Amino acid sequence: MNIDLTNTTSAKINSALVRARRSVGSPAVGMVLTLVIVTDEGNHYDALKAASDASREHPSRNLVVIKRPGRSPRERKDARLDAEVRVGGESGTGETVLLRLHGELADHAHSVVLPLLLPDAPVVVWWPVDAPERPAEDPLGALAQRRITDAYAVERPLQQIDARAASYAPGDTDLAWTRLTPWRSMLAAALDQARTTVTSAAVESEADNPSAELLARWLGNRLRVPVDRVVTDGPVVTAVRLRTAGGDIHIDRPEGPLATLSIPGQPSRHLALKVRTTAELIAEELRRLDPDEMYASALRHTEDAEPPRPAKTTARSTAKRATPAAPEAAK
Repeated sequence: MNIDLTNTTSAKINSALVRARRSVGSPAVGMVLTLVIVTDEGNHYDALKAASDASREHPSRNLVVIKRPGRSPRERKDARLDAEVRVGGESGTGETVLLRLHGELADHAHSVVLPLLLPDAPVVVWWPVDAPERPAEDPLGALAQRRITDAYAVERPLQQIDARAASYAPGDTDLAWTRLTPWRSMLAAALDQARTTVTSAAVESEADNPSAELLARWLGNRLRVPVDRVVTDGPVVTAVRLRTAGGDIHIDRPEGPLATLSIPGQPSRHLALKVRTTAELIAEELRRLDPDEMYASALRHTEDAEPPRPAKTTARSTAKRATPAAPEAAK
């Protein structure tokens, strides 16, 4: 069921949510959290699709905040809240409210969102694009237990990683880190099998890949060894090498959903290591709402940071050579 509200208020949106739930027979008690998505018109569809898919695992109230401050002084003064309430259908097992904040109201999004939060339920804020420099100090970020950003969505992702390290607060996370979960699991399992000492490591990826940077920092932090960043043609992270006295432990994924794991003295094997969808990444982040201390440690580890080496250092990449007070509408 969809309900469109023009020039409305948070109180009227709450009333519309109650009517919609009664109409489709969907009680609010089944929802476990509020997911606030702060985005723009150009990106809200994909972000909402990912959140709706994730809500099948985590029933939630999705509040999509779309700021439209306007360009001219007249548009800036025209504070108005338009909303669309969706319950059932494409909203998955939860409910969705699209909030379009016009004019000065765009500067007071937290005042609009606060009355719409589920009572006694965790709050997660996700910025698919254009995240604030300090998410925990943002008025919307201050409402949340977890704050999700994505370094892939900026023009200079490696600078974004450094900025996140400087502004980190418990509860912050980034989808560039979430993408590494399968890699970290496989590397930990490989080291358990090899039971050897790693002397150095290398992470291979396309240039300026934020996940590769975080993976290199994580390895440096956990293993206390120097980690090289090797630039290849990609896509994304393509390989990791852990150098030992007995030979390299090597996970190679040049393309496709399969990777090859090589451990000295053991036959090579194929492992599933696909590039996951945004919905899968969001679903993983919503499984835990406590601070991610491992992410914090990796983010802040820069002691062994080195610039990427040329692609010719790997055989594969050599062969392959031939991202004021709140206005009335908030009440």
